[in-house]
Amino acid sequence: MLEDIEKYCIHVGLMLIFLMVGCDLAYIGEKGINLSGGQRARIALARAVYHESDVYLLDDILSAVDSQVACWILEKTILSSLMNQKTRVLCTHNLQAISAADMVVVLDKGQVKWAGSSANFLLSPYSTISTIRDSKLLSTQKPEKEVSMSDPSESDVPRENDFVSTSGEEQDVAEPELRKEGRVEMSIYKSYASFSGWPIVVVTCVSAAFMQASRNGNDLWLSHWVDATGRTEHVTFYLAGLCIFGVVNSLLTLVRAFSFAYGGLCAAVQVHSELLSKIVDAPVHFFDQNPSGRILNRLSSDLYMIDDSLPCILNILVAHFFSLLGIVVVLSYAQIFFLLLLLPLWYVYSKVQFYYRSTSRELRRLDSVSRSPIYSSFTETLDGSSSIRAFKAEELFMGRFIEHMTRYQGTSYSEITASLWLSLRLQLLAAVVISFIALMAIIGSRSDFFLTFATPGLVGLALSYAAPVVSLLSNFLTSFTETEKEMVSVERVLQYMDIPQEEHAGSRSLPPGWPLEGQIEFDHVTLRYMPSLPPALNDVSFNIAPGMQVGIVGRTGAGKSSVINALFRLTPICNGQIIVDGLNVANFAVGDLRRGFAVVPQSPFLFEGSLRDSLDPCGESDDCKIWEMLEKCHLKTLVESAGGLDTHVKENGLTFSVGQRQLMCLMRGPLSNLQKILCLDECTASVDTKTASILQNTISSVCEGITVLTIAHRISIVLNMDNILVLEHGVLVEQGNPQDLVKDPLSVFSSFTRASTM
Repeated sequence: MLEDIEKYCIHVGLMLIFLMVGCDLAYIGEKGINLSGGQRARIALARAVYHESDVYLLDDILSAVDSQVACWILEKTILSSLMNQKTRVLCTHNLQAISAADMVVVLDKGQVKWAGSSANFLLSPYSTISTIRDSKLLSTQKPEKEVSMSDPSESDVPRENDFVSTSGEEQDVAEPELRKEGRVEMSIYKSYASFSGWPIVVVTCVSAAFMQASRNGNDLWLSHWVDATGRTEHVTFYLAGLCIFGVVNSLLTLVRAFSFAYGGLCAAVQVHSELLSKIVDAPVHFFDQNPSGRILNRLSSDLYMIDDSLPCILNILVAHFFSLLGIVVVLSYAQIFFLLLLLPLWYVYSKVQFYYRSTSRELRRLDSVSRSPIYSSFTETLDGSSSIRAFKAEELFMGRFIEHMTRYQGTSYSEITASLWLSLRLQLLAAVVISFIALMAIIGSRSDFFLTFATPGLVGLALSYAAPVVSLLSNFLTSFTETEKEMVSVERVLQYMDIPQEEHAGSRSLPPGWPLEGQIEFDHVTLRYMPSLPPALNDVSFNIAPGMQVGIVGRTGAGKSSVINALFRLTPICNGQIIVDGLNVANFAVGDLRRGFAVVPQSPFLFEGSLRDSLDPCGESDDCKIWEMLEKCHLKTLVESAGGLDTHVKENGLTFSVGQRQLMCLMRGPLSNLQKILCLDECTASVDTKTASILQNTISSVCEGITVLTIAHRISIVLNMDNILVLEHGVLVEQGNPQDLVKDPLSVFSSFTRASTM
């Protein structure tokens, strides 16, 4: 009975956490891209609690949420009966969690500097919780009532860049991958020909036709020589004819091979350039709706088919087509009655190839579609390997991967079966052709028959041409089908070339050096991520003077990141206008617009390569300036110990911790002298309070004269700024000087301040 009650309480607690997310959890996109950072952290916590382990390792889960939600998580989850009598190890910079801990361990450069109770920690030289007392002094009077710890789901509606539908009707953000049906349209072939270049296509076809004509002419010339046996005085004449046919055939073969290789290379370069350009210029919601595995499939497997397989198989197809055409012409000339067999032969052959092509074409489409989940599952497993091992879910993910592989291998097996089906029928068809020609040769050789069908040389030529007809028929149909299957890759790539693009052309051109001052004005701005979703920003208006440092605060999902999205035009606004230095940003090309701003995103990212290239991708700063900024950001010692600016950075910056990556990304903004507007999206979430304070002072000094927009959950970061914008449910509910707002016990910002000092 007690066990049932305990499980019931756990499930109730999980429901509370899910309510805190404030969204429909029917679908979670790849890596949780359709959730905000705070929502992903809370769902991960709920998953850990549901696992009912004896030991919980929590890696800085409170840094992605605001102070009120952090208090709620601490009180209702980590310190509640849900995890009572469990060992909880929490890596955090959150002062509330440190003060509530049974034991505090201080680490520095991989070594334990101090360990003890939280009470003794307050007296230790490593204590930073004393800043709580200082921040409490900001409030001039004690509020009449304490901060309400009611369910934060009431105001935790997801309206960030990564969102989930909150409408009553469930809505999947990721759309299923499209798969066309039926034959590959002629427009696909025309598109590939245009990628190769029409002059190259014409040269290739003409050279292939004349090459086959010279080969058949050589054989006819040889049969004519056989029929002229006994006239030795013309041997030189016949040998000269064979030499001429051989030289012409070799030259035409060289021209055809070169034109195919050049055309395939031109097509590969053109397709890759256009596809990459279309994907790079796609709007943000395209990446929300298409998992990375699906995009990677287009850029890897499909492009490989176009680069390597398609030109080769297309070359073979053209060769087999003209070879079959030459065989038909020669057989019709050598055995006139072969024309009687031609019509029924073509009818049977067309029926066989129709069934085979229809089947194999759809199998290739299924093959391409079934490959995308393998890429997605593989990358997802690599990224989440630590969580998979922690929850002992290896068998679950292995089973899911094997399921994807089984579906993919099923299509491959079906392709092999279809090709065996075709081979049997083509062999029977070729046997009929050979038997017919042999029978006609025997009948025509009888002296008492009233018709003579051909000379001995032509009969031999007809039999020699009829013998390989089975392989030619099979190879032609196989190559034609393979070409059509390879064209599916062109078809899939062309689908991505039709995706919506961001507007690059503006009605006006930006003046040189814009923005010169950095004044920002939002005039009744409304933004929706989807027509069916509530507005992420609802009639928001504010004015930021040049050179001001402005903090944007609010609950998780209040619309803070949407302000930056609207400014950078990552998502088009529905209503209103955004004015920067007196100019409406909607009138300019997005590329020119974004080059005028600097941004440090919430998720830090470093490029693979040298550390210098990651810190200064555009190469605009010298090493002296980079080292100066490293020292100001307290990274100089770390970089020197790692090997200097030439240190190789691993993929996604895994060489460094999350906090260190955030500090390095923070450097990119001040390193550029061109921008007058700097946007910081939770750039200090993963660093400790002391370092965050030092960095804030660094930003204030380095970015003097630059307009700085800072999105922060940590209230101490924005207390000394010039202005504060408080968002709630996408609405600007409060703005003003933070010191003045803190003194007002009824202000929303003061409630955030009290929650952060509890």
